[in-house]
Amino acid sequence: MASKATSIDIAYRAGVSQSTVSRALRNSPLVSQETREKIQVIAKELNYKVDKNASNLRAQHSHTLALLICEDPTNDESMINPFFLSMLGSITRATAQQGYDLLVSFQQLSSDWHADYEDSNKADGIILLGYGDYVDYAHKLDKLLAQNTHFVIWGAEHNDKAVLSIGCDNHQGGQIATEHLINCGYQDIAFLGDSSSHSPEFRDRYLGHIDELNKAGLTLSNKKQFAAISTEKSGFEAANALLDSGQSFDAIFAASDLIAIGAINALNKRGIKVPDDIGVIGYDDIPVASYAHPALTTVKQNTKLAGEKIVESLLKLIRGQEVKPLLIPTTIVVRQSCRVE
Repeated sequence: MASKATSIDIAYRAGVSQSTVSRALRNSPLVSQETREKIQVIAKELNYKVDKNASNLRAQHSHTLALLICEDPTNDESMINPFFLSMLGSITRATAQQGYDLLVSFQQLSSDWHADYEDSNKADGIILLGYGDYVDYAHKLDKLLAQNTHFVIWGAEHNDKAVLSIGCDNHQGGQIATEHLINCGYQDIAFLGDSSSHSPEFRDRYLGHIDELNKAGLTLSNKKQFAAISTEKSGFEAANALLDSGQSFDAIFAASDLIAIGAINALNKRGIKVPDDIGVIGYDDIPVASYAHPALTTVKQNTKLAGEKIVESLLKLIRGQEVKPLLIPTTIVVRQSCRVE
């Protein structure tokens, strides 16, 4: 008696992956019409029948969430932004408290990375942590939405997409950072960080900074804004570019702590004292911020609350309950990198 055809047999005949066969037989829009038709013809030729018991098993909840972390440039081999390590800890605890397991992985760059978890029943939903260049990343969110995947993203609000996002209020964070610098007596503030659509979180911090300057009757020349990604090296280079530009400034608002630490190193190498000559404020409150020299004044993101809300919101989404995007307020942590008036 001949054995029953399987999806592996169809995949071999069609020259595609087994997961592509599964999606094609469900008429998923993630598979092209031509490929769907080809797979469906082969399935009919092989008299393939869907195993309903297996299908029902796949429909059950795995009680596992997948946390996908975007790789970032780092000065070691971890490829993980130090801020995300705090987020990882809080999300892990929050997941355990809800009785779920957590599957942690780097985000893959393959065309079907977004379908590898919920679609194969590895996880009931996905948490996306970090995205690098948002302009390049946005189309992946579109694919997740088209597939009706349950997912939540940590970051800025996505007003142009029906994406569930949990993030810190970066506009408010930019405002309180600038307000603190002004209250410390600084009047001529430079900004280090990307302010374009490629980095929506940095952009919101920059816009909050601008609004607070305007509120105080101050202005920021675009000649005092230097793009930087969230690494010490980039902060070091941006600060040197600022110094070499000849622009006057008495303080730096860095869009992340790593940028701020790099900037302080650049200032120190030029014999410029922080905070006596130049004040510096960062953003994130990563653990190393308190050990910088001088210790870094910074905007703190509440990672404990963030982890709880991310997991809570994703589980509501999985259960079909109403859930809305959330912005979490930030606070100032005062240390020694800004003088006190």
